[in-house]
Amino acid sequence: MGARCSKFSFCWFHSHLKPSVLESSDQENGEKGERKLWPSFSEFSLEQLKAVTNGFSSENIVSEHGEKAPNVVYKGKLDNGQWIAIKRFNKFAWPDSRQFLEEARQVGSLRSERLANLIGYCYEGEERLLVAEFMPHETLAKHLFHWEAQPMKWAMRLRVAFYLAQALEYCTSKGRGLYHDLNAYRILFDQDANPRLSCFGLMKNSRDGKSYSTNLAFTPPEYLRTGRVTPESVVYSFGTLLLDLLSGKHIPPSHALDLIRGKNFLMLMDSALEGHFSKDDGTELVRLASRCLQYEARERPNAKSLVASLMSLQKETEVPSYVLMGLRQETASSTKQLSLTPFGEACLRLDLTAIHEILEKTGYKDDEGIANELSFQLWTSQMQETLNLKKHGDTAFRAKDFVTAIDCYTQFIDGGTMVSPTVYARRCLSYLMNDMAQEALGDAMQAQVVSPEWPTAMYLQAACLFSLGMENDAQETLKDGTNMEARQTIKN
Repeated sequence: MGARCSKFSFCWFHSHLKPSVLESSDQENGEKGERKLWPSFSEFSLEQLKAVTNGFSSENIVSEHGEKAPNVVYKGKLDNGQWIAIKRFNKFAWPDSRQFLEEARQVGSLRSERLANLIGYCYEGEERLLVAEFMPHETLAKHLFHWEAQPMKWAMRLRVAFYLAQALEYCTSKGRGLYHDLNAYRILFDQDANPRLSCFGLMKNSRDGKSYSTNLAFTPPEYLRTGRVTPESVVYSFGTLLLDLLSGKHIPPSHALDLIRGKNFLMLMDSALEGHFSKDDGTELVRLASRCLQYEARERPNAKSLVASLMSLQKETEVPSYVLMGLRQETASSTKQLSLTPFGEACLRLDLTAIHEILEKTGYKDDEGIANELSFQLWTSQMQETLNLKKHGDTAFRAKDFVTAIDCYTQFIDGGTMVSPTVYARRCLSYLMNDMAQEALGDAMQAQVVSPEWPTAMYLQAACLFSLGMENDAQETLKDGTNMEARQTIKN
């Protein structure tokens, strides 16, 4: 049986990137033509938000630290197809609902392409929730500290700094210059891989306004004295982010400043860049970071000055962010068309780590009901040996020893005594992990032969086709898998 990947014309939503990143990001409220492009700010009921998050299911959590975080962020999908991020505060954060509503409305009045904008709120009983635009391409921390395919390019790091400075300048111009706990987890990447500042940090996260959850080594000195955030302390945090971008690591400012004073700033530079950066630009960025990290708050630059300084450093300004980030344009735009499950999204992004986690979590439950063809001539010892091969393969798969997993699963399959679509799926991913996309596609197709109505087989075929560069075929197959799963959901 062949892969379901007939050619067709897919209607893409092309990204609406400006010709140059240097153009203004101004979203002044007076520009009535632009206002219509932005979602309105509205109230949501608790029932609505429960429905779109499957009852605040842990599977919908997108914030760092999962359920252990004091204020958890979930993702959900509205009836109109829009994905949203929902921040659920702990019950002690906002005892005064009027203060919560006033803060939310003020932040909700902001509209900028440099922000993940706040589009709604909910307060019922002790529940306090904020609703924002969902950013599908994760955080700066993920792309900078925990990258998989490629380190962030120098030009993209400069763009992140510039866009962030623009975001802070815009907020300051609207009277919201205070940002709480600015760090790499607060920078998110939208559908076109453009960096945006999370709107959640514009609101206080506790009744007393104490707003730094990070290690004290990264906290502005004046905050340690007064416990209050000021515009200057936001600039200090911006300086720590510049250090992150320079080094690819979360270096304490005191250590970085020692290197800078000793003229050893090149030791700060991320070795993963392999020298692919301008030393002049690096020197300028280090100088700017050291100004932001001045002990005396009054000696730090303001947001407007940061924008001016960073504008002249921008590189490859005509290249879209998704290209600099190594993401496909289709990946960036097609998520607007398909309502994908977490597995579908992982295959769309070719996030092999996420695929592995899902397959490991699912186990063999999808094999239930599949007729295992057993030979009556088999001796018990032969049968046990076959099962042991699968067991050893599963152990290796769990440990991410994909070479051993391939070997064990291959012996199991070649034995021909049992049929398991899950084994084909697991060997498929193991092949992908070893850059053997053609072999992986064969296994994904074979899994579908064994279990024709199994969406996982279709999703894995899509991942293999993406890996082989067959974009249109991959998109069609991903669509088929999504529709198959939707039909099954309706039946159930």
